[in-house]
Amino acid sequence: MMAMVLTRPGRALQRLELARPDPGPGELMLKVSACAVCRTDLHVVDGDLTDPKLPIVPGHEIIGRVVACGAGAERFKPGDRVGVPWLGWTCGECAYCRAGQENLCGRARFTGYQIDGGYAEYARADHRFCFPIPDAYDDAHAAPLLCAGLIGYRALRMAGDGRRLGIYGFGAAAHIVAQVAVWQGRRVHAFTRAGDMAAQDFARGLGAVWAGDSRLAPPEELDAAIIFAPVGALVPAALRAVARGGRVVCAGIHMSDIPSFPYSILWGERHILSVANLTRRDAEEFLALAPKVPVRTHVETFALAEANTALARLREGRLSGAAVLLPA
Repeated sequence: MMAMVLTRPGRALQRLELARPDPGPGELMLKVSACAVCRTDLHVVDGDLTDPKLPIVPGHEIIGRVVACGAGAERFKPGDRVGVPWLGWTCGECAYCRAGQENLCGRARFTGYQIDGGYAEYARADHRFCFPIPDAYDDAHAAPLLCAGLIGYRALRMAGDGRRLGIYGFGAAAHIVAQVAVWQGRRVHAFTRAGDMAAQDFARGLGAVWAGDSRLAPPEELDAAIIFAPVGALVPAALRAVARGGRVVCAGIHMSDIPSFPYSILWGERHILSVANLTRRDAEEFLALAPKVPVRTHVETFALAEANTALARLREGRLSGAAVLLPA
């Protein structure tokens, strides 16, 4: 099979021919039909995340059809369409797993990081962490739901029920979360890079009541803010924007260092929280919710062999919505 492979962080992916993966016990072998490109993939490729299996096939927003099932993988059958997210395996035994917090499992392994992912024609995955995909979505438009959607949904839950919501960094996850938040009746305020009028127009088109530069104060105090951009300096900016008792949710897996800030902007029982991975409950709830909103994903498609181009576009901030790789 053809795959785009990272052999060394900081280098471009290489187009290689690999053996098609056979499913082991509890695994599915999938023919990949689409794989979205996530900022986490960029952190793996650029070396910001420092513990990948090498060589590794990136990609963890996978849509595929089941080709074969390993022993014990009884949840699906050949021909079923499934999605595969970032969280790819957990021990099932630790206190976190037993409490339904498998996102915090200390032995967890991740798709496209320790487990070969979806930048390939075929992939294998633990059947426990595969999910049926709503019929309302074609393959390309379903792919961003598997991380941008799931992590965004978890971040929105952690933000609480406040009606005035700020979103910092208006990319793939934000454009999905904004739609859910507007559907819930929240007032969405979108913060973008300086001068990014296209992103601001995009946010307003999705229902944001205000969109502007992330250096600016919003026109009203916020009940909560979600930070998708991997920029630590946005944490104190968001703390200044939220009201007393407000929450600042850091939704990325990697962020630059948070600068020091005066205690006064944290005081007043403001909270800073981080989002770690996702749970199966998140996936089940969000994939049932998305067609009801309905969430409309905005995608730009690339051939699988163009993965380096898609990553470069993401790195440069030149995408509206999500990039999706399609095998030939």
